[in-house]
Order: sequence, then C-alpha cells, then structure tokens
Amino acid sequence: MDGTVLVADDDRTIRTVLTQALTRAGCKVHATSSLTTLMRWVGEGKGDVVITDVMMPDGNGLEMLPKISEDRPGLPVIVISAQNTIMTAIQAAEAEAYDYLPKPFDLPDLMKRTGKALEQKRRAPAAPVAEDERPDELPLVGRTPAMQALYRLVARVMNTDLPVLISGESGTGKSLIAKEVHDFSDRRNLPFVVVNASELSDLEGPARVLAKAKGGTILFDEIGDIDDEMQARIVRMIDAPGDQNPRFMATSQVNLNTAMENGSVRQDLYYRLNGAALHVPALRERVDDIPLLVEHFLHRSEREGAPMRVFSEDAMELFRAYSWPGNVRQLENAVRRLVLTAQAEEVTLSEAEMVLGAQPQAGPLLGGEDSEKLSASVARHLRRYFDLHGNMLPPAGLYARILREIELPLIEIALDATGGNQAKCADLLGINRNTLRKKITDLDIHVTRRRKLM
Repeated sequence: MDGTVLVADDDRTIRTVLTQALTRAGCKVHATSSLTTLMRWVGEGKGDVVITDVMMPDGNGLEMLPKISEDRPGLPVIVISAQNTIMTAIQAAEAEAYDYLPKPFDLPDLMKRTGKALEQKRRAPAAPVAEDERPDELPLVGRTPAMQALYRLVARVMNTDLPVLISGESGTGKSLIAKEVHDFSDRRNLPFVVVNASELSDLEGPARVLAKAKGGTILFDEIGDIDDEMQARIVRMIDAPGDQNPRFMATSQVNLNTAMENGSVRQDLYYRLNGAALHVPALRERVDDIPLLVEHFLHRSEREGAPMRVFSEDAMELFRAYSWPGNVRQLENAVRRLVLTAQAEEVTLSEAEMVLGAQPQAGPLLGGEDSEKLSASVARHLRRYFDLHGNMLPPAGLYARILREIELPLIEIALDATGGNQAKCADLLGINRNTLRKKITDLDIHVTRRRKLM
C-alpha cells in the first residue's frame, strides 16, 4: 500500500496497532486521540484515507463526516466503532462513510479495506438526513459477525427500489428490520403498510392497499402463509402498481426455495419479491449478543419506571446457554418478568431458572431433525453466512474464523463438563494439556475450577 492514513481513536492500543500495521504495509501514518487534530490535518490537505472512531473525547466521528466531505471531497473515511448497533451502520452509510467496521475488528480485514480505499474515490456525497427524522434508538443490537453483516446489507439496500425478502424464525425481528429499511430510506415520510392475508381476501383488496400506501412501502407479512389465489393478486399488484409505485417487501419464516419447489409459493411471486434477500439469524446463532440484548431490555424497563436490575454472572451464563426457541421476543419477555419478580437488584441464577423453566423447550439446534449430523448443520450455517454477503465474498481469513467459531464453544463446554479441570478436559478432547492451555489463552476463555456434581 502507498499513501498517508490519518488515524483517530482515543484508545492508545488501537492507535499503536494500526500505526505499526499500516507502516509495515508501506503507508505513512498520522495518529491522534483528538477529532480537533484530525480535522486540522484534513483541512491542511493531509491524508489519503481517514480511519476514525465514533465516540471521541472531543466529539462524534460520524458528525465530522459531512465537514470532511465538504473540505475534502472524495477523501475516503473508514468508521470503526464499539457502538455495535444498526443505528451506527446506517448513520455511517447515510453520512457517506467509505466503510464501517465494528469493534473488535479483524486487522487483516481492515488493512484490506484500507488498501481498497487508497485506490478508489468515494462516491458523491448525499444530503445528510436531519437528526430529528430518525428515532432516538433502535432495538436491533449485536456485535456478532452475522448481525454486522445484516447491518451492512440493510445500509446498502435501504435507498434502492429493490424489493426485499426478509427470512428468519419467529421472534427474530423480521418486521422490525423491514420497518427500519423503510424508516431510513428515501420513502421515510410516506406510509409503511403491513399486509396480511385478510386484507387481500376480495378482489378490491390490492387496490385498497395501493391507495393506502401512497407510494411508500408495502410489507407482506409471512408471505408463505398466503394462499395461491391471493399470491396471484400480489403478483398482479407488483406488475401494475399504479402511478405511485410503492416499494414491496415480504417476510417469511419458511424456506421459500423449498416452498416454491413443493408448490406452496408461486414461482413468479418468489422472483418478484427476491430482489434483495436479508436473513435475520436466530438468537442461538448469535449467543454473544445475548448480554447486549439483556442490558438493552433492562435499561428500557428502567426508563419505563421499573426498578434497576443487573444479572449475576451465573444467571447470564444460563441465558447464554439457553436455546431461545422464541428468539429475541422470548428473551425480552423473560427479562421483563425477571425485572418484576426479582427479590433484589441482582437477578440470581435460581430466579433465572424459574423463569426459563416456564419457557417453551427448544427444538433442534439449527431447525433440522434430531438425527441431523453436525456437518449438515454447519453446512446450512455457512450457506446462510455466504448468502448474507449477497454478490460479495466474505472477508478473507474465513477458514480460521470458522474453526475458531467451532473450537471456542467446544472447549468451553468441555471445560464446563469437567468442572474446569484442564487435565480431564484435555483427556476428554484427546489433545495435549499444553495445547489446551494455549488454546484457552488464544481464545481468551475464562476457566472456573469447581467440583462437578455428576
């Protein structure tokens, strides 16, 4: 790489790591912990690429993007942030950031994106959205790769006219994703109309829906549950939407490819709706987001006047280990119950067990049969992961990341099963004890030694 990179981050370690990596790659680097200094450098004409954090001691990095665009049109800005919500990804996209990465980021991935930024010019900036036009916060939070990939796809498709097909299990937030695509699109000031089967039950139903939408967004909720006759009406509606030409979206719990093959979903409807495919992962597929979601729901309850609560470490681990067949919706209900029923500020393990004991039992891990092989489950997960990236390939280093995703829970569960006894765990796994110790260190696994009652 050849060029000058401006790095702004209040974390000294991140500044040091990026400076060393970029310097080794052949770049000149100016690093600062101050947005004021960064903006001075930009105004002086320094830098070919900017890498900036969002929350800085003297301001918000995202709020500086319009000024950077005004002072230096075409200067690529890569935003990195520990605020791992869809709001950050969308704000970065709206402010015309060249790219956005959540913390903790993958250094080789960031280096690759920086290299591309040095070779390309950023597209012409769009008018920024007024801050009072967007909601104060969004309930879509997550730092896992699956959620971050989803956020990027949402940011890419929101201002297009492509129809959007959103898939995922019940309770994952499919309708919420659709609403946010609408609320952050150019149609945000037009109606968002959710349509179910009953609203299409007569011949005049499509005309009423189009009139109600007024050129906004029409969402067909659970398209797989709509019968063939009504599906045909939807096809005709999409083909002849009238002068106002709304945007069409649909959600589905079922696999529409399979439904199309068995004849329950019309082929012509499927291809008309599948302009952009968004898959919302199940909660059990993003376990590391559970503490973030719990914290979000606790804070929301507190703002609504409920008593302040925190989860004990054991209670949180139980929530992480649970399979959540009802997904985020079930998690929210469980947290709300605990806020009301907990005896003290800290939610205990026994209290969490009582709430989860009344919850529905989980089905198979990835929605397959009980006899499904692990390889088949992994294959389905990987296909979804590739699908989330659309026509783009995932970031380089996939092999190591996938192995780490499997290795981490395997070792954690084996350690738990052996009560934290590393000698027994190594024997159980069939690896050398020193190898196990190294993996515990590399994977940052916290080991608690205790007597295992089994």
